[in-house]
Amino acid sequence: MSATRPLVVIDVVGLTRALMGAATPNLNRLAADGFGATLTPPLPALTCTSQATLLTGLPPRDHGIVANGWYFRDLAEVLFWRQANRLVQGEKVWETARRARPTLTCANLFWWYNMGSTVDWSVTPRPVYPADGSKIIAIYGEPPVLPAWLEEELGPFPFFHFWGPLAGLASSQWIAAAARLTFDRHRPDLTLVYLPHLDYDLQRFGPDSPAAAKAVREIDTVAGALIDHVRGAGAEVVVCSEYGIEAVDRPVYLNRVLREAGWLRVRETAVGELLDPFVSRAFAVADHQVAHLYLRDPADMEGARRLLGRVAGVEQLLDGAGQRAVGLDHPRSGELVAVAAPGAWFTYDYWLDDARAPDFARTVDIHRKPGYDPRELFLDPTLRHPQLRIARRLLQKRLGMRYLMDVIPLDGTLVRGSHGRLPSTPAAGPVLLGSNRTGECEAMEMAAVRDLLLRQLDAG
Repeated sequence: MSATRPLVVIDVVGLTRALMGAATPNLNRLAADGFGATLTPPLPALTCTSQATLLTGLPPRDHGIVANGWYFRDLAEVLFWRQANRLVQGEKVWETARRARPTLTCANLFWWYNMGSTVDWSVTPRPVYPADGSKIIAIYGEPPVLPAWLEEELGPFPFFHFWGPLAGLASSQWIAAAARLTFDRHRPDLTLVYLPHLDYDLQRFGPDSPAAAKAVREIDTVAGALIDHVRGAGAEVVVCSEYGIEAVDRPVYLNRVLREAGWLRVRETAVGELLDPFVSRAFAVADHQVAHLYLRDPADMEGARRLLGRVAGVEQLLDGAGQRAVGLDHPRSGELVAVAAPGAWFTYDYWLDDARAPDFARTVDIHRKPGYDPRELFLDPTLRHPQLRIARRLLQKRLGMRYLMDVIPLDGTLVRGSHGRLPSTPAAGPVLLGSNRTGECEAMEMAAVRDLLLRQLDAG
């Protein structure tokens, strides 16, 4: 392939072989023209971990992204969804490619850890938080004229369709359109595009639901239009996914088990109970089907193993040796890592009485919660008139009053799909599709994708 032929990598989150078929004619055509393979993801099979593996070719032990968030021991804080690119340790694929092709350019549209990156063009969601405690929806990009131009051309980024109860197709449509405009104007050698649409209804309703089937058809249309556009302009295309989503019906409350045993402590405040990591003997940072257990004293390892090993829904507890075996032995990892059994997922909940839940528990607040919360995809079904409550809260906002958008449920049984554990079968795991037969195979480790991209960029 000519060194001047651009490569567009589209991350269709949640795409699996099991989901492909009659509903995916565009993705099928791409695979027929080139190749299709299944991917073996790292453990945990999560967005940030998988993306870091795809871009560095390294396991979590080396790139350091052990989950979508973790306990920052030096800060004594649990932080999720950070965006600084320097958190990803190791050389990224475009940095490696530039050693062979110093003029190579790269655009990153909404892949994670996109702030402070060494790409040439970047766009990522980044609200502004004024001093009055409010939030202004915004996107961040480099150079700054890029997001401004994209919103001028496409309208404001539909932030509330990117995450939360309204999350749906509109955000993926906007990102795909932004990718097309960026490609046409700048023609990067490598373009990274993130299409999250499948993630939403597969978590809400499960991968076998009618809603999931509809979402598959919708994302095939969006991805297909982008694929046809850039291929028509001379680009090669790779489609990948980060994980597959499997059906779940059982939330598992590790932190409540620790709380009842006296290992986890909270701080009583005017806004409810807050996790107190400074004095807790142990707590779990839950992230879908994987949880990092942090111990104040490593001597508690066996006691913690005995305590959590009795919990229904826990399939594995990985100590240091277990983490080394799966490539997860990084200083950011917990002393133990719990992996959920099939059909189960881990909540972050640490309160024993919903009346004492922190105020953020019933809101969309991905940065304040000390764990991932898929319930943010739902409106609380116990609210008689949720739209009226939302309207009232928005009126309070317009009047300059403080308000709490408390419409998120606490019921973990609403969630019907999750991920993080390794897939039960190859068909339930992520995929790799490509227009170019270079590196054609039936199965591949996710860490090997980086070298395939380098070969297609004539930089391997």
